[in-house]
Amino acid sequence: MRASRAFSSAAAHASGAFRRTVAGSVLGGCFALAALAGPATAADAPKPSKNALELQARSEKALKGKTIGWVPVTLGIPLADEWTATMKQEAEKLGMKLVVRDPGWNATAQLQAVSALIGEKVDVLVVQNPNVQLLARELKRANEAGIYVVQVNMASNYDGDAYVGADFIRVGQLLGEDVVKACGKGSGTSGKVQIIQGELTATASLDQLAGLMEALNKDDSIKVVSNQAANWDATKALDITSSVIQQHPDLCASVGFWGVMQRGASQALKTAGKLDQVKSYASGEGGPADCDMLQQGLLHKYMNYQARLQGHDIIQTISFLLQNGDKPGTKHIANFSQLVMLDKETGKGDACYSARK
Repeated sequence: MRASRAFSSAAAHASGAFRRTVAGSVLGGCFALAALAGPATAADAPKPSKNALELQARSEKALKGKTIGWVPVTLGIPLADEWTATMKQEAEKLGMKLVVRDPGWNATAQLQAVSALIGEKVDVLVVQNPNVQLLARELKRANEAGIYVVQVNMASNYDGDAYVGADFIRVGQLLGEDVVKACGKGSGTSGKVQIIQGELTATASLDQLAGLMEALNKDDSIKVVSNQAANWDATKALDITSSVIQQHPDLCASVGFWGVMQRGASQALKTAGKLDQVKSYASGEGGPADCDMLQQGLLHKYMNYQARLQGHDIIQTISFLLQNGDKPGTKHIANFSQLVMLDKETGKGDACYSARK
């Protein structure tokens, strides 16, 4: 027994000595290799590719120091505020300056703001047209002065260099197709539909109406009983809808061309106790209030054209125009927004952008 314990102790001692010897050899080898390698220097750092450096230089040369003039129809509404915040953030990252003018729904003030920015010789002019005619002549003058023109969500009779925004013909078609499913043949409803436009001469109304009617006219059981303009005003939409629901208590659907405006129509339907019967539709920027309306049952379906992504698309389009370097007025491109139809199930979480703090 004692012999066995003595053997075990000797073996353990030998094993420990062996491990210490091996460990010492390994560490010594590592230190030796480190000494041979020497300290890392700047010359050892990986170098970027020649192509990457050229791309970076080309972008900086075209964009840095450029000024963008931006004139929406107004600030203080979710759509324009989201565009502006995203444009400012992304423009600054690229070394560009964003100059903003707020006409506050005043057509004369907007025209004057655009004229002033042309006089200031901005590099790019970005506008949201209130209608097809108001700014057309000034936008042409901007191109002639060597200024790129980008139109957002509502175009004019003058093309400019680029349009960034919703394909409103397609918006109307998609809304109309869903209305036909809800109120058309075999639905067991009256088939009666109300339409609430924004401003009659704005392309967001003109084109949305064209697409909507194209879809509705495919089903002869659909009857448009009211087609009126609320000029983007929720109070006017409420008044119009209150009157329509009295005349047509069996109304099946109400389609508004902007979510903020359609809130008024939905409130009128709620007051009349008709929200379960009448399906309320709208399109818009996809702000928090829009998803809230879906969750509250004030909207049945909502076509989201995603304002935050539009703000990004505006800056990317400007970047393309400036880097391409063609003479202003010679390019006519469309950068259409991705459309997403939302309902109560899908219209929550990140389906709508979060309010900025």
